[in-house]
Amino acid sequence: MEIRKSAEDYLEAMLMMKEEHGYIRSIDVAEQLGVTKPSVSYATKQLRENGYITMDHANFIVLTKSGMEIAERIYTRHKVLTNFFIRLGVNPEQAREDACKVEHDLSEETFSALCRHIESMA
Repeated sequence: MEIRKSAEDYLEAMLMMKEEHGYIRSIDVAEQLGVTKPSVSYATKQLRENGYITMDHANFIVLTKSGMEIAERIYTRHKVLTNFFIRLGVNPEQAREDACKVEHDLSEETFSALCRHIESMA
């Protein structure tokens, strides 16, 4: 299933919030992504309709299995690319920013090759 870059960004941010706080609140997602609360409300509505998230009884966001799979895929790419760029000598802040730009567009073939290359260097 094709998913938009913005949806991937939201799901990744939600996973990061879950790992950091143990829960996901819309306000934290807004802060993480630097967007407004109404933007998060619109995005969460779309993500709910597409089956990527649900809301629990306390209105916390919960990633569904399919939402978690996408979030983990993007977050893994983000971490691998960030670490790779840092190993190349890029400062950590710039490495994270560049990883965000690349993580969505890199083909699975290229990402797998990059992972194999990194493993061979270890």
